[in-house]
Amino acid sequence: MTDVVTDVMPEPAAGGRALSAPLMGRDAEPTLFELSQPGRRSWQLRTTGVPEVSLEDLVPAEHRRPAPPGLAEVSERDLVGHFTRLSHRQFSVDLGAYPLGSCTMKYNPKICDAVAVLPGLADVHPGAPASCTQGWLQLLVELEQQLCEITGMAAATLQPAAGAAGELTGLLLMRAWHDAHGQTRHKVVIPDSAHGTNPASVTLGGYEVVTVPSDARGCVDLDALRAVLDEDVAGIMLTNPNTLGLFEEDIVAIAAAVHEVGGLLYYDGANLNAIVGVVRPGDMGFDIVHLNLHKTFATPHGGGGPGAGPVAVSQRLVPYLPGPRPTRLADGAGDRYGWSTTPESIGRVHSWHGNALVLARALTYLLVHGGDGLKQVAQLAVLNANWLRTRLSGTYDVPYDRPCMHECVLSASSLKKSTGVRALDVAKRLLEEGFHSPTVYFPLIVDEALMLEPTETESLQTLEALATALEKIAAEAVEPGGAQYAAEAPHATPVRRVDEARAARTLVPTFDARRDVGS
Repeated sequence: MTDVVTDVMPEPAAGGRALSAPLMGRDAEPTLFELSQPGRRSWQLRTTGVPEVSLEDLVPAEHRRPAPPGLAEVSERDLVGHFTRLSHRQFSVDLGAYPLGSCTMKYNPKICDAVAVLPGLADVHPGAPASCTQGWLQLLVELEQQLCEITGMAAATLQPAAGAAGELTGLLLMRAWHDAHGQTRHKVVIPDSAHGTNPASVTLGGYEVVTVPSDARGCVDLDALRAVLDEDVAGIMLTNPNTLGLFEEDIVAIAAAVHEVGGLLYYDGANLNAIVGVVRPGDMGFDIVHLNLHKTFATPHGGGGPGAGPVAVSQRLVPYLPGPRPTRLADGAGDRYGWSTTPESIGRVHSWHGNALVLARALTYLLVHGGDGLKQVAQLAVLNANWLRTRLSGTYDVPYDRPCMHECVLSASSLKKSTGVRALDVAKRLLEEGFHSPTVYFPLIVDEALMLEPTETESLQTLEALATALEKIAAEAVEPGGAQYAAEAPHATPVRRVDEARAARTLVPTFDARRDVGS
């Protein structure tokens, strides 16, 4: 294992580098700078008839570079080939199982992509007036109605561009509600099994985090919750099922206790895939619900986006929703649509209207499945997770050995004690078996955690292969040299084991910057 990566990036070759078949192997792909040849271009501008104007006439001297930027010069053929080869070295939901717990990385139906590229949707400017975007507005109104039916809420905003943005929006709505009622509250309660973004969102929203522990069954300790509830508590942020993959069985009592002190219940929708079409957060007593459309409703996500995090609310919070909202107009002229903003609105939380094409994909997914289909989504997701939990029990520790929901949390704690092989080693080794790694070291309350979420899209044969791979890795660990082999994994991937800690502290954003930090 080296400090940063196993293989040092080669120095750029003078005059460019030719690409041949042997270079298709591991770590052989050159950079664009190595492929660069003076004078080559991968673009061209059409003849416009506009007279040529010198750079000196267009840009003042103080704003001009002393020399052109050192960009790579490659042909379109080489450019496309370069990025296509790189894409073949990546793992994606289209290639195989992606059991990244709590992320619901399931297969994205291609029919949703087909709808999202329709010219009537993709070619519309977001600043176009409502009279020219009636189809888009109808789509957004219908999506809001569907999401409200699924969650048991009264209305929703589609503006937030991701789950974390939805969290902050929910907290701003919580603040607006209390402010409107003349209350200044300072605390928000979060279970110790919460998503990592929850405490950050609470802090960003101007509140103080109050943590409550889990009980022996992995759910919120009801007595501990009641002990911290008072009239300074603005609300509670809760995921149900929680991040241990367990349903909060005392949710009705939790809701009653929080409401009794005047607090609101915020539902983190990261795990909605386990209950969609089966039970609604609104029926549990929640006041604010954020949804991850890029999770439950199978729109592409990862790599920083795109995403969508609509927030739905109960009737009493509707006036505070971000505006403008797409609205069906009641003017007697049939179905017409426009925009509306209430005087009490907290205002915009995103430029334009969210990641609109993700919203179009989500509505397509909902329409294709229907109510019965969504219910089956949840049922199969829960079934798959419990199959893995049962199959791997004994090979790995199961901290809370009872029926789980859409994800199962295992632990490599015993494996580490007996062999030295950690959860991280298991995850890295699994890459060589053709599977993406599960989530590791989360939830934080589980030692050497391995969180697997197979989702409903994986077949029994795929689950069998995944379980067999994990059993193989555990069996290897007890063999002579097995711990060292796991500690150095992966061995056969394009990039070998990295030093994550150093990578975070010493960012190397470009190939040539490596020379400044050493190898």
